[in-house]
Amino acid sequence: MAKNSPKNAFYAQSGGVTAVINASACGLIETARKHRNKIAKVYAGRNGIIGALTEDLIDTSKESVAAVRALRHTPSGAFGSCRYKLKSLEQNRREYERLIEVFKAHNIGFFFYNGGGDSADTCLKISQLSETMGYPIVAVHIPKTVDNDLPITDNCPGFGSVAKYIAVSTREASFDVASMAKTSTKVFILEVMGRHAGWIAAAGGLASTRDTEIPIVILFPEVTFDRDKFLAKVDANVKQFGYCTVVVSEGVKSADGKFLADQGLRDAFGHAQLGGVAPVVASIIKEGLGLKYHWGVADYLQRAARHIASKSDVDQAYAMGKAAVELAIRGNNSVMPTILRKSNKPYKWTVGVTPLSKVANVEKMMPGDYITADGFGITAKCRTYLEPLIKGEDYPPYKDGMPQYVRLKNAPVKKRLEGEFRI
Repeated sequence: MAKNSPKNAFYAQSGGVTAVINASACGLIETARKHRNKIAKVYAGRNGIIGALTEDLIDTSKESVAAVRALRHTPSGAFGSCRYKLKSLEQNRREYERLIEVFKAHNIGFFFYNGGGDSADTCLKISQLSETMGYPIVAVHIPKTVDNDLPITDNCPGFGSVAKYIAVSTREASFDVASMAKTSTKVFILEVMGRHAGWIAAAGGLASTRDTEIPIVILFPEVTFDRDKFLAKVDANVKQFGYCTVVVSEGVKSADGKFLADQGLRDAFGHAQLGGVAPVVASIIKEGLGLKYHWGVADYLQRAARHIASKSDVDQAYAMGKAAVELAIRGNNSVMPTILRKSNKPYKWTVGVTPLSKVANVEKMMPGDYITADGFGITAKCRTYLEPLIKGEDYPPYKDGMPQYVRLKNAPVKKRLEGEFRI
């Protein structure tokens, strides 16, 4: 291959998927195709970074223009994602060396990793190690997380759509409870994602507005759970309105620092395996107030709901994928494109950039002035921040009443290395 011929690019999706992560993939692939003099082909990792380690690559050049375009309105990870965290260089340098070997074998000179804080760290390490191994890789991280906890960027693609889903679901469920409260259910509890940051739970507060007031109690991970204060708040709401809606983040902790929903299990990243905080809170309400309740868990529904995605979120997700390619071909390395808010009303934003060293393994929590003094609601400042992120609709095409999502060919790239790599 000629010395100055274009290199290939590797793209992978990491961690929990979102309703708009494929929009980032769409932005990246479409933009790369416009710069074939710089990027020959885009290879995707089948099931995330595992695809790179096992040399299980997907040739996106085999996909039609229409199929790639359809990624913009298709939820979840089109190439497969994974919860696999590479160890530190000190613990297992071999994993990183294997990545470089695969990249070298397939003439890959660009690495795009679409994920959260852990993937930002991986992206940074690959960039650093590739230099020391004499095979430089331009590494660009593409922000994605429903938790909205990446620093520097104003918000994270994936969050706006989850926030819209939770806000709408909270309002709709509250209307249901209100209609039944006289003789039946008094309290509805909705469990949402959010291990350490309460951004998704905060979105539930958007369900109540001046023209549609709803008694909502929010339980944030940033606020220590106080049983007595919580019961008093729910009781007061039921007495005033006849019912109450509770939005609880999975990461809520008690005074002893333990998750209310900690099952004693751990995931692939070593994080506590959460889930099931809604029935815990329901039991507290039953024991403390004797009220009839119902509870629900948004779970995968909140992050897969492309049918109700925020247009702002879709546009931003696409823009991050597009910007990643533009940054890379201009020689920017170890960076992440960001969203910069310019104004709230009207909502305006632009694309920025930040070094990965400022992003990797840093979590952005809810600011104190975004949470009301009693710890159970959102302030006007928080509402001003959140509202633009859920605005606008971007419906997928429908056929016979069902959304039409694309399934790619995901044609494999022929392996060039001998032997298998065990993970």
